[in-house]
Amino acid sequence: MAYQFKIRRFVEFGDTDMAGIVYYATYYRYMDAAEHAFFRSLGLSFAPGRHSSSVGWPRVHTEADYVAPLRFGDEVEVHLLVMEKRPKALTYAFRLRRVNTPEPYEVARGKVTAVCVKVVEGKMQATRIPKVIDAKISVAPARLLQ
Repeated sequence: MAYQFKIRRFVEFGDTDMAGIVYYATYYRYMDAAEHAFFRSLGLSFAPGRHSSSVGWPRVHTEADYVAPLRFGDEVEVHLLVMEKRPKALTYAFRLRRVNTPEPYEVARGKVTAVCVKVVEGKMQATRIPKVIDAKISVAPARLLQ
């Protein structure tokens, strides 16, 4: 069972603000991309009608702390860790590091909680995580979450 995943991205010009640094909301796009890549690595999909996607994953909590700026051209590693798994929700911890330096360093941390939902009569309703997903995801060891 998987509990972590890493992706790398280059900061695009469009990711930055007028000061030339990555706009704060862009970090959430990076975290979202890591979550989608994590699911794909498990043979799962968020796309409607594919694999396990009879459910949706709206966010019910997000947070981020910013430590150092990223700029256009920087390479960032996004490390996803499954922090908590409940019957109807997953919580991820994210660590973002600038890696195109002699000594990589952390630039931000984030946390996202997503609830598993299905649509019933046009409305979202929390539901248990499908077995096909539940069987592939576990919680990261405590030593990695510190």
